Amino acid sequence: MNILLLGSGGREHAFAWKIVQSPRCNQLFVAPGNPGTAEIAINVPLGATDFLGIHEFIQNHAIDLLVIGPEEPLVKGLVDYLHAQQGMEQLPIVGPSKLGATLEGSKDFSKQFMRRNNVPTAAYATFHAGQLEEGLAYLEQQSLPIVLKADGLAAGKGVLICENLEEAKISLKEMLVDAKFGEASSKVVVEEFLTGIELSVFVATDGISYKILPEAKDYKRIGEGDTGLNTGGMGAISPVPFADAAFLSKVEERIVKPSIQGLEKEGIPFKGFLFIGLMNTNGDPYVIEYNVRMGDPETEAVLPRIESDFVDLLAAIAGCSLESYTLQLSSKTCATVVMVSGGYPEEYEKGFSISIPGERIGTVLFHAGTARNESGSLVNSGGRVLAVTGMGNDLEEALASAYGTIEKVSWQKAYFRRDIGQDILRLKIK
Repeated sequence: MNILLLGSGGREHAFAWKIVQSPRCNQLFVAPGNPGTAEIAINVPLGATDFLGIHEFIQNHAIDLLVIGPEEPLVKGLVDYLHAQQGMEQLPIVGPSKLGATLEGSKDFSKQFMRRNNVPTAAYATFHAGQLEEGLAYLEQQSLPIVLKADGLAAGKGVLICENLEEAKISLKEMLVDAKFGEASSKVVVEEFLTGIELSVFVATDGISYKILPEAKDYKRIGEGDTGLNTGGMGAISPVPFADAAFLSKVEERIVKPSIQGLEKEGIPFKGFLFIGLMNTNGDPYVIEYNVRMGDPETEAVLPRIESDFVDLLAAIAGCSLESYTLQLSSKTCATVVMVSGGYPEEYEKGFSISIPGERIGTVLFHAGTARNESGSLVNSGGRVLAVTGMGNDLEEALASAYGTIEKVSWQKAYFRRDIGQDILRLKIK
């Protein structure tokens, strides 16, 4: 198969790394890709939202399968656009329709979907700019802390946890009236604060059948001990020890099954990955959010644990034959640690030369925010720069592999958290 993969981050490098292992992959193109994908595939200078350019490339290069990595082209309707073009009605695509992508593109839409399909989630109410007074009155009736979520895509920054009523009222006004997150906060979901331990469950689905992929736990805060600002993710581990078979059975029965059945019942085309952000509250799962693609950096910890052919999985998703696919998983543990530019998630400097060791036993290094400068040297070009995944028979071994490689990687002002997975190790000791 000739395969086109859209995206440029660590998630897409992990997808590319897994795709090229399959004998079914003839040629892999990545648009726009990064220096890591360039080592194993052909990078194409196309943006993931360049609908016309993507259409022409698919036509000109006999693409048999399109895999869409990031959420933006999905929410903007790339799948619908391509399937509406002459001769592309049957193009196999891994990625949901625009309506399906609204599960991520609109928090209010997804909460309504959960409510209709009896999927357990936090209590909530939604307000738009003309309902500020109603929203303020609602806040006065709620327990604290309280969560405010911008309805639309806000690059991972549109969620605020307010500890007191005054803070919540000011934040709601800033979001609704002052457009703190632009168009994304023209509507705001006010949500009950759930306590517990977070994790993510990933589901591959063709809209009817599904396969549950390995679960993961990610680390969002920039500082050790989960302190400081939220980031796109500073690390992830898989499997998650506190997600035992009994808990995951609850997730499947109470969340996965009604979610997939809801998609089918409501006529929402969805061929792709459903990322379910969960809270484990006293042993019961509640949905925090849906995403309509794989997570980052969770992908870098999840994909190395898939032992069955990955292109077979992608083709089964796109071709509505997932029921006959046999998913085989490794029992090994993966730990991913993200290396970032100093100053991230706020201002940071770019263009520093990166030194990477040639020998990396027990680890895989995925590129995210890297580039080649005019002389061809590898430099940092983004906030999250590299994701280093260690593999081992247990979490300690996987972390030792990841951090062992990280100690050999360097560039000016590089930063990483040294405590990824330590909370899990402490739980195990207890």
